[in-house]
Amino acid sequence: MTSNPELDSDNSLLEQFKETRSRTLELVKTLEKDDFVVQTAFFMSPPKWHIGHVSWIYEAIMSKIDKNYEFYSKEFSEYLNSYYQQFGVPHDKGLRGVVSRPTTDQIFQYFNTINQRVEKFIKSQILSEDATKLLVMGFHHECQHQELLVYDLQHLLAEQYRPVKKNQCPKPINIEKKSVQIKGGIYTMGNNGKEFCYDIELPEHKVFLNDYKIDIFPITNQQYLEFIEDGGYEIYKYWLSDGWEKVKANKWIAPMYWEKINGVWHVRDFLGIREINPNEPVCHVSFYEADAYCKWAGKRLPTEAEWEKAACWNEEKQEKTAFPWGNESPTTEKCNLLESYNWNCSEIGAYPEGVSHSGCQQMIGDVWEWTSSEFTGYPGFKSGFDEYNDKWFTNQKVLRGGSFGTPKMSIRGSYRNFFRLDERWLFSGFRCAEDI
Repeated sequence: MTSNPELDSDNSLLEQFKETRSRTLELVKTLEKDDFVVQTAFFMSPPKWHIGHVSWIYEAIMSKIDKNYEFYSKEFSEYLNSYYQQFGVPHDKGLRGVVSRPTTDQIFQYFNTINQRVEKFIKSQILSEDATKLLVMGFHHECQHQELLVYDLQHLLAEQYRPVKKNQCPKPINIEKKSVQIKGGIYTMGNNGKEFCYDIELPEHKVFLNDYKIDIFPITNQQYLEFIEDGGYEIYKYWLSDGWEKVKANKWIAPMYWEKINGVWHVRDFLGIREINPNEPVCHVSFYEADAYCKWAGKRLPTEAEWEKAACWNEEKQEKTAFPWGNESPTTEKCNLLESYNWNCSEIGAYPEGVSHSGCQQMIGDVWEWTSSEFTGYPGFKSGFDEYNDKWFTNQKVLRGGSFGTPKMSIRGSYRNFFRLDERWLFSGFRCAEDI
């Protein structure tokens, strides 16, 4: 078994749809009505919009499968369309919070109506393989927005958010910070499973790697603090030119959500306003910050091929697995994902059962890890859905591994996330690599 259940019947398709929709509702269950409409920054979206958009995408999919499908409302479509030009002119992302209509109640009514339509659609249609793939992509799209919603809830509410479920992070066992050597040579990169994956994870292709070293753990707050205290944000030589401009223009002096109180660094997140935990992976850093740290430390970011090989390659058996620990689905014993309900990064060393064949830990969950790779299509790339992934093949960097906000059904070792180089409201960290 891999991370995604077999969707070989209408019943399993329906079951996965209901489970995905339930998880979306669970995330917003404890919000006050006023919380749903607020947009605290141009880069985030109000919870109301997320609830509507993940419903609207199913309308877009059903219209692809059934040319006679009629959208629920022109007004709703105009507001809830994110960037799909094929469905009309999208609403301005930075102005999603200034729209009072459709109301929150109307959005939830829409959510329930679309549930009924999708369920009826699945039951009444004899779905082709391509149609089924499109619907499953809708589930995974909703998972992506569940994670984005978690980012936005932290920006909107932080410690005032009351999750329905909350657990304690496990205690670390081994926290020896070191690197491991990975053998180079020809590596076949990309997804090789039979379950769902995005078009950008395909096709498998060969890359050549030199021997390299990679850190066992992500860089911690303590390590990053040393960079800050050594003048990391004040010395231009560590920074790319664009990054240095961002530091100056945005007055960056530390990761996002960090602030000094009485001379001591604190962070404000889901757990409250608290002193920096030195053993947690550093979080909410941009690509520019990750790259600058690596230069300061005399190291570099890994390429995504190097990251994937360290995460998924079993040198002894000469085979690639879906996850660092093998092909079994993620569990709370192996990694920290959304269903762990920890609402925070775990300390390094907290998941020894999730260790990769090469000896790297916490490569799935906790924080997305920046790589040095540009986000573009693999050689031989073919788009699976117009305007979904391939329209972003410029000015983005690849991140790997998932975070504590990633639903477990949507992560695997070959998954490629991507963000602009200056973005840092996501749960993003990194680990270092070195040439040998």
